[in-house]
Amino acid sequence: MLQIRDLVWGLLFAGCAAAIQVQITPTQGEISVGESKFFLCEVVGDAKDIDWFAPSGEKILPNRPDVIVSRTDEATATLTIYHANVDSAGIYKCVARSGDKEAQATVQVKIFQKITFDSAPSPQEFNEGDDADIVCDVVSSPPPTIIWKHKGSRIQVAKDVRYKIMDNGHLLIRGIKKIDEGMYNCEARIMARGEIDFRMIKVIVNVLPTIRARLSEVNATADIASSALLACDADGFPEPTVTWAHNNVVLQTDDKYTLSDDGSELLIKSVKKVDEGDYTCIAKNKAGEKSEEVSLNVFVRPKITYLDNQTASEFDELVTLTCEASGDPTPAISWSFQNTVFTEGEQASWTRPDKYESLDRNIVVRSHARVSSLTLKNILFTYAGEYLCTATNSIGRDNKHMYLEVRYAPKILPKNVAMHTWEGNAANISCEVEAHPAASVVWSRDGLQLPSANTTNVKVYNTPTISYLEITPDSQYNFGTYNCTATNVMGSESKEFVLIQADVPSSPVIEEVEPFSSTAVVSFEEPDSIGGVPIIKYRVEWRLPGQDWTGKEYHADDEMTTITIVGLKPETTYEVKMSAINGKGEGESSPASTFRTEPVREPTAPKLVVKVQERGNILKVNWIKQDDGGSPIKHYLVRYKAKHVSDWKPEIRVPHNSEYVMLSGLDWNTEYEIRVVAENQQGKSEPGVISYRTATDPTTIPDEVGTGSALGTGAIVGILIVVFFLLLVGVDVTCYFLNKCGLLMCIAVNFCGKAGPGAKGKDIEEGQAAFTKDESKEPIVEVRTEEEQQTPSQGGAPTEPNETTPLTDPDGKTVKADGTKGETEVKNATAEVKTVPSEAPQANGNESKA
Repeated sequence: MLQIRDLVWGLLFAGCAAAIQVQITPTQGEISVGESKFFLCEVVGDAKDIDWFAPSGEKILPNRPDVIVSRTDEATATLTIYHANVDSAGIYKCVARSGDKEAQATVQVKIFQKITFDSAPSPQEFNEGDDADIVCDVVSSPPPTIIWKHKGSRIQVAKDVRYKIMDNGHLLIRGIKKIDEGMYNCEARIMARGEIDFRMIKVIVNVLPTIRARLSEVNATADIASSALLACDADGFPEPTVTWAHNNVVLQTDDKYTLSDDGSELLIKSVKKVDEGDYTCIAKNKAGEKSEEVSLNVFVRPKITYLDNQTASEFDELVTLTCEASGDPTPAISWSFQNTVFTEGEQASWTRPDKYESLDRNIVVRSHARVSSLTLKNILFTYAGEYLCTATNSIGRDNKHMYLEVRYAPKILPKNVAMHTWEGNAANISCEVEAHPAASVVWSRDGLQLPSANTTNVKVYNTPTISYLEITPDSQYNFGTYNCTATNVMGSESKEFVLIQADVPSSPVIEEVEPFSSTAVVSFEEPDSIGGVPIIKYRVEWRLPGQDWTGKEYHADDEMTTITIVGLKPETTYEVKMSAINGKGEGESSPASTFRTEPVREPTAPKLVVKVQERGNILKVNWIKQDDGGSPIKHYLVRYKAKHVSDWKPEIRVPHNSEYVMLSGLDWNTEYEIRVVAENQQGKSEPGVISYRTATDPTTIPDEVGTGSALGTGAIVGILIVVFFLLLVGVDVTCYFLNKCGLLMCIAVNFCGKAGPGAKGKDIEEGQAAFTKDESKEPIVEVRTEEEQQTPSQGGAPTEPNETTPLTDPDGKTVKADGTKGETEVKNATAEVKTVPSEAPQANGNESKA
C-alpha cells in the first residue's frame, strides 16, 4: 500500500512541474480613441505556441494593419492595438500551448472617446426673432454632460423657457433677441474621468431692418417748379443700405432726383403730375430687407358742391342723404353722426364703386367717384340730428353739415311707475315725453280727464318735456291707477302710474344693549319694512321696570345702527324699546330689552377732535363727552407736548362744562401729542389721545422759487436787508427821543455836544426797568374766559385769573393768588389756553409776578 501511494504522489509532482502559466501585463487597459497601446503576454514554462485571440474569438493573424501580434522570444508575445476605435473594445485572450498542455489569460480592453468638439463654429449668426440653434457638436465616451454659460453664469433652462439644451447638446434660444448677443461657453464634462473642455462661441444677432417713413404721404403741387422731399429712416444690424425705387426702377442721382449720402432722403425736383405715385424706400442687410411706401400726391383741395337737409318720419322704409364733392385726385367722402363715422372704405372711382354697410344693415354708404350717399333704413327717431359730410384727399379736406328731421309719435320715457304717499301729503307723479312735433299730455283716471271740476286736490303742471300730476290724497279713493297719454300728429302713447298708500314702518330689532354707568349704547337693525317712504326718526324709550316710559326721538341717518341713551342711574335695571317713524307715522315698538347699568366708576375717555385755526400754530382741541361713570364730571385735565421732547407742558384744568381748549403760541411745523382726561369723584379716565402737526411757518422762505413772475432768492434777500435796515433806523430814532441812547445820541453828544431830548440822569435809569424778564425757558400759560364777568367762589377762594395773570413761576409750577404753588383751576364755562414765550416781559408794578 505504501508503494502505491508514493507512486501517485510522484506522478502528481511530476505533472505540476510540467504545467504552463500565462500572465498579461497590464491586466486591463483603457485606450482613448485614436491612441495606440500594447499588451505583453508572458508564459512561465515551456510553450511551443503563444497566440492572441480577438474579442470575436478569432485568432489574430500577423497581417492585420490595426492589431499586430509579435513574439519577441519563446516566452513572450506582444499584442499591439494601433489607432484604437470603438470596435477595438472587448476581451482579448492569450493562449499558450505545449503539446497537450494549454494555459490562457485574458485582458479587457476599454475604448473611450476623449472630449472632442466636432463642430463649434464661431461666430454663429442668427436673425432676431428666429429660434437660434447654437451648434456645439461634442463626442466622447461616455457621452459628455453639456453645460452652457453666458456672461459668466450658467444658463438656467428651468428658469427661462426661451432656453433649451437639445439632445444633441446644441443650445436653442427661442425668439432670440439682440440682448442675447455675446460670447457663449459650451462646456463638456465627463464626471467619471474628471475630464472637461470648452469652446467659446460668439453669437451675433442680425436685426432685420426697420424702416419708417417720416411722412407716409407727401403733398405737392404740379407745374410750379416746386420740389418734394421723400424721407425714411432705417435701422438694423448690420447697418442697412437704403435705396429708392419707383415703378420697379431703382433711382439714381441725376437731373431729376437727388439722393442723400446715406440714401435716406430722396429729393424730386420740378414735380409734375407724372411724378405722382408710390415710391418705395428699401432697407437691406444680412438679416433681410424691409420696404416702406411713400406716396407722392399731386392734387387740388376737395370741395363739397351739394348737400341738402332731409325730412323723414319714423318707421319710413328709408331715407337717402347725398353728398357731392370735387377735387383732384378724387376725394374720399365719409359721413359722421354724433360720435359714429360711416365711411366707404377705400377711395372709390368711376369704375369701382365702393360700399359700407353696418352690422344690422340699416345704414349703408355707397360711393361712386365724387358722389357719396348715406342710406338709412327702417327710420328711428334716434336718427334725427346733424350729419357731417367730409370730403378728404391727401392735401386737405372739406366738410359740411346737413340736418335730418325725423317726425315720430310720442314716447314716454321709463320712470318709476309706483309712488307711495299718505293722506294729506302731496305726491308728484312725473310723465317725461319725447316727441316731434311736440306732444300734448293728458292725465286721466277711470276714463275721466284730470283735473276735473270735482277734484280740488289734483293739479297738473307742464314743462316742454315733462308733465307733473300733483295729488294730495284726502281719502282712500285717491289711491290707485293714473294714466298719462301723450299725443301729436304722428300718434300717441299711454302709460299707467300707481299711487300706493304708504304704511308706517315695522319695528326695529334691538340686537344688543351695551350698558355703562350713566349711558347705554343700543345696537339695532333697520325695520324689515319701511312702509314705502323713508324713515326719518327713531324713538327710543326706557324705564325702570313697572314705571312710566321715558322717550327721545333721534333723526335717522344713513347706515345708522346705534343710539346712545344718556342720563341713566348706575347699578340700575332698565327696559328699553324702539320704534321707527316715517312720514306716515310711527310704527310698532320692538319688544322690550332689559339691561343693567354699571356701578359708579371713573369716566370713559373723551373723544378728541383737533381743528387748526386761521393762524397755523394755534390748535383748537374739542372733546366729546362720553360716559361720566355715574358721577358728574368735575373737570377736564389737559396736557400736551411736542412729540420730539420728553417733558410735558404744565397740566391745565378746565371746567366740567367746557367743550374745547385753545392751544396757541405753538412751534411751527411740529407734531404735538395732546391728552385730555375726564375726572369725577371716582377718579380719572383713561386719556383721550390725539396727535397733530402745526402748519409750516408762513414767513419761511421756500428752498425753491418758481421761474415765473415770482421774485428770485436774491431779490427776496435784498428786500429783507432793506426792511431790516429801516427797522434799525426806526429803533435808533425812537431810542434817541425816548431814552437818549443809540447811534444818533452818540453822534449828538460826541460831535455836536448836545444832550438828547428828555434826558435824565443815568443813575435814575439804572436798575429801574419798567419790565422784568423771566429767564425761565418754559412758556407762560394764560387762561382766557369767554365770559366778561366771573363770580368769586365762596370761602374766600382765590380770585379767578384774568387775561394777563401769569399762572406759572419760572420753574413751570402753577401759582395761586396768595403766592403758594398749586394747580390752576378755571371755573368758567369755556377756557382758552395759550402758551406765551418765556422771554416776554412780565407785568410790573402792582401786578402779580410769577
